Amino acid sequence: MFLEIFTSYENLKEIGISIGIFLLFLLFRKIFVKYVFALLVRIGRIAPGEFLSKILIAYEKPAQWLFIIIGIYFSLQQFPLFNHTNPLFLKIIRSSIILIISWGLLNLSSSSSLLFKKLNASKYNIEFDEILIPFLSKALQFVIVAISISIIAQEFQYDVNGFVAGLGLGGLAFALAAKDAIGNLFGGIIIITEKPFSIGDWIKTNSVEGIVEDISFRSTKVRTFAQALVTVPNATLANEAIMNWSKAGERQITFNLKLPQDTSQEKLKSVVKQIESYLKNNSDIHQDTIYVTFDQFKEMEILINFFTITVDWGEYLKIKEEFNYQIMDILEQEKSLAESRV
Repeated sequence: MFLEIFTSYENLKEIGISIGIFLLFLLFRKIFVKYVFALLVRIGRIAPGEFLSKILIAYEKPAQWLFIIIGIYFSLQQFPLFNHTNPLFLKIIRSSIILIISWGLLNLSSSSSLLFKKLNASKYNIEFDEILIPFLSKALQFVIVAISISIIAQEFQYDVNGFVAGLGLGGLAFALAAKDAIGNLFGGIIIITEKPFSIGDWIKTNSVEGIVEDISFRSTKVRTFAQALVTVPNATLANEAIMNWSKAGERQITFNLKLPQDTSQEKLKSVVKQIESYLKNNSDIHQDTIYVTFDQFKEMEILINFFTITVDWGEYLKIKEEFNYQIMDILEQEKSLAESRV
């Protein structure tokens, strides 16, 4: 029987046509990617806004597979002794198209920050905090996957309601097994609602200090100043004291400057006055909280306490360095004056 299919002239002709149709769709796929799609992307970039361009890029790979599926469908219509009206075959084709549409939507939702940013206050009166965008993106992806599975299951006449009921019966066991995951999820919800920090903030906790790079359902990723990426479970982070330096209006610099025990009162007053004058004439220093006082007589210490206007780590260190150099200049100047008097 199988041999007869391939020896019959009519069958060979139909097989050739079937293969030809499939190869033709592969050619269409190549032409679409090289010319048509490239042209559409260029038009999308010229068009106002970025949304059209994002949609086209999201559906680039799915569209290529769509050509293959359509090619398979039309080529099998010509294949001998194959029933292209077979319900199972049609269900597979329809399910494949559903998967392709879902694939494109998943690609689009991964860059959904653009979608949410477009819902600006001027047009829709909707605003989203940056910390909320990753959660909304992942929630949207979950919804897309759930709907896709549900549609495909119904396509194969699977009882989705029975499946959901089964999940309900095993819900308690699942909750116990996923206790840590649920704790991290609620920790993430707490972080969102209380907003102790946002993406891009500089935070410090008992676990980590650095810049927040990402917040997911399970964890928060923080880039330390040593450039290490630390992943902290949300449940841990939600239960810790969080110091947000980015929300601070200023950053403190305080220390005690020790002078030699034989330092004269005149020299001590001069050093205090010069340091205070430098701080009060520095635009990087907060002017309401400058303290330069003779603090310890036994150790001959000057207490210096002030705040920088910036909270950026690099700028803060630069200001502190410049101040230290200024202290050295003041002390060296006082030392040279003392030596010249002698």
